[in-house]
Amino acid sequence: MELDETTMAVIGILAGILILSGWVPQIMKGYRTKKLDDVSRYLMILIFIGAALWLVYGMALDDVYIMGVNIAAMILTMTVLSMKLKYEKKPDYT
Repeated sequence: MELDETTMAVIGILAGILILSGWVPQIMKGYRTKKLDDVSRYLMILIFIGAALWLVYGMALDDVYIMGVNIAAMILTMTVLSMKLKYEKKPDYT
């Protein structure tokens, strides 16, 4: 299936918006509740590494949509991970 450049751009932008918008409720809930116990730090790290590799791939193709979405994904992933680490309960050794 052959799509023109404008159609491909719209598809790329919509895909990026949909994928990235999934992070927003998690960030908002974490900020409100100060709890991210159910979020795996290993998942966040793996998603970050995957996004970094996609960024390299996008750079190799000189594809602004792939690069933009993955830069945003890396920022959002690190936001969730940093919130998780900040709000994580520390053991009380007293």
